[in-house]
Amino acid sequence: MQVKPRIRGYICTTAHPQGCAQNVSEQISYIRDGEPIVGARNVIVLGCSGGYGLASRISAAFGCGAKTLGVSYEKEPTEKRPGSSGWYNNLTFDRIAKKEGLYAKTIDGDAFSEKTKKIVVDIARREMEPIDLLIYSLASPVRQHPKTGKLHRSVIKPLGSSFESRTLDLNLNTGDARVVDVTIDPADSKEAEETVAVMGGEDWQFWVETLSEAGVLAQNFKTVAYTYIGNELTWPIYWDGTLGKAKEDLDRTSKQIQVQLEKGGLNCEARVAVLKAVVTQASTAIPVVPLYFSILFKVMKRQGTHENCIQHIHRLFQEELYGTKEKRLDEKGRIRMDNHELDEQVQAAVSEAWSSIDSSNVKALADIEGFRSDFMRIFGFGIDNVDYDADQDLGLKELSTTVTT
Repeated sequence: MQVKPRIRGYICTTAHPQGCAQNVSEQISYIRDGEPIVGARNVIVLGCSGGYGLASRISAAFGCGAKTLGVSYEKEPTEKRPGSSGWYNNLTFDRIAKKEGLYAKTIDGDAFSEKTKKIVVDIARREMEPIDLLIYSLASPVRQHPKTGKLHRSVIKPLGSSFESRTLDLNLNTGDARVVDVTIDPADSKEAEETVAVMGGEDWQFWVETLSEAGVLAQNFKTVAYTYIGNELTWPIYWDGTLGKAKEDLDRTSKQIQVQLEKGGLNCEARVAVLKAVVTQASTAIPVVPLYFSILFKVMKRQGTHENCIQHIHRLFQEELYGTKEKRLDEKGRIRMDNHELDEQVQAAVSEAWSSIDSSNVKALADIEGFRSDFMRIFGFGIDNVDYDADQDLGLKELSTTVTT
């Protein structure tokens, strides 16, 4: 069957198998063609199917030559509908890794569950050497607590008072764009607590504790959780809102993990890495963020400092995780990879554009086509050398090879 994009708002409900495969292949080629990285050898990536998680797995496997075990929760294809983009991304990664003699296994299941953790531990014991890197890159709106069974739901809201600003009203089908006003009511205390329960550090800590108790961690173990801070334009809805409370919880967790593992005799490092703005399925749905991102991309591309996911994570691996120079850390001990985004000249240009942008000049001051292209690529659309009129193999014959929980 032919697969075309079906978009409602900032949600695409289809994924193109060949397009997703080409997108992953291009990222692998970028890493494979670069300098090898002397670093991780046995890696677990939680949230491995897209964005920064996928880029991390590619960097570990094809940059470091590491064995990788990935976990994500994806939608399988059926006879009438394609699977999720992450399902095709994982399938492509596994195929190429196997072809090049690299160990790779993907777990399709709920990373929050005890069952998935047990499966990962069993595989790590049987098929891998001690784990020396754990990447925590989960982005889910809901989490069923593995101990209480309670279902927690996150919200993206400011705290304290309503937030009035502007956002991008972008028709992803046509590319038409408007700048519109938006008012967001504040979260109550329960909503803030729920968001921390979903997106905070508790599950990250559960993972490290499970792996440590199972005795599968290496002496030089590293673990990194990804976060985003942004600038003052997005702070009321992001860093100063419910999301920020969850991200602050990651900071607390990183220190707690470090203390616990050192008491257990491991020479470990637990860090939060602050990454740059990129278009993801999650970020496009956050009010204000698409407008800020699209202006930022315009400025950074003009100044030659813009990075996509794979370029950014490759730099993280080379400079910070396995570099020889002193780490770029802030006062909280976070690794700061957003240094190019927060460059004074970049932010001054963004602020100037923000102050004058409206629907009449939005395409001149913001990278609307770049933002739209990045979104479409997530789902395998708009990629060179892909025939979008050709019938697609939805991958049904691959279902029996997927490790599921």
